[in-house]
Amino acid sequence: MSNKLKGKLGEKLAKDFLLNKGFEILETNFHYSRYGELDIIAYKDNIIYFVEVKYRTTNLFGMPFEAITKSKLEKIKACAQYYLSITKKKFKGHRISGISIYNSNIDFIENILI
Repeated sequence: MSNKLKGKLGEKLAKDFLLNKGFEILETNFHYSRYGELDIIAYKDNIIYFVEVKYRTTNLFGMPFEAITKSKLEKIKACAQYYLSITKKKFKGHRISGISIYNSNIDFIENILI
């Protein structure tokens, strides 16, 4: 399976996980200029979540959450700020979140602090 297909599978598993937890999915793969993309933008209880998804089938290159580096978080933050500036909806708050998928385990960090 190619890395692109693995990424799509990981994002589908993450979306299903969030939907089962009562989240509404607003966007997937939202691109912003050179800063990159937001994997999933989700909404629950008037809070918007910018979710980075990391899916691994092996730990050869480390565990999934290890791939969410400080520089990656800065890019996510820039994309999130842009999204908030263009959306017409207003939210009580926002969070940068992460979903790690490894083997059959899914872990969710609701609020990653930079």
